[in-house]
Amino acid sequence: GRQWYEEPKGAKFLCKNNTFNDFVDVARYLISDRKLTDPSMLSCEGRSAGGLLIGAAINQAPDLFKFAILGVPFVDVVCTMVDASIPLTVVEWEEWGNPNCREYHDYMMGYSPINNVQGGAAYPACLLTGGLHDPRVQYWEPAKFVAELRHAAGEGSGAMCLKIDMAAGHFSASDRYKYLRELSFDYAMLLDQLGLVKK
Repeated sequence: GRQWYEEPKGAKFLCKNNTFNDFVDVARYLISDRKLTDPSMLSCEGRSAGGLLIGAAINQAPDLFKFAILGVPFVDVVCTMVDASIPLTVVEWEEWGNPNCREYHDYMMGYSPINNVQGGAAYPACLLTGGLHDPRVQYWEPAKFVAELRHAAGEGSGAMCLKIDMAAGHFSASDRYKYLRELSFDYAMLLDQLGLVKK
């Protein structure tokens, strides 16, 4: 909750890694302790800063997940956060810290998904989406991350798919039916990757 997040050892500034560690720990708990699932049936999804969470989680523990959806993911953390001209960047320094200060820069580099892909690791299949007109997370962030994953991921990795909407911004389709088509695309790919689609 909010109190945990705000505490000195919470989930912001130089404690941001707690967010990623907690997410991975929950996945391990569901698999090992509760035995509710296994890595062949576990997927994860996040948008924007939630995409950062998913990118960091699959870097930290690529073996825990079968499929990951990263919607307009904030995955090139330092390059984005040093640019004060991007909407919300300066305001976001209150959450992440300012990477123009070495202490924050070095810490962010330790979790920034694009900078921490494990070479040779077997990664889950991934669907990354972006919008050409997104002013918050530019379309090249998911494109660069997909390229890095494709280059570095090892044997046994899933497909690395990129889908850029040439008419969308940060919040995807504003048209209700287009939004439902986009959502059905994501879920169709999820069901296929989990082996739940009858052929």
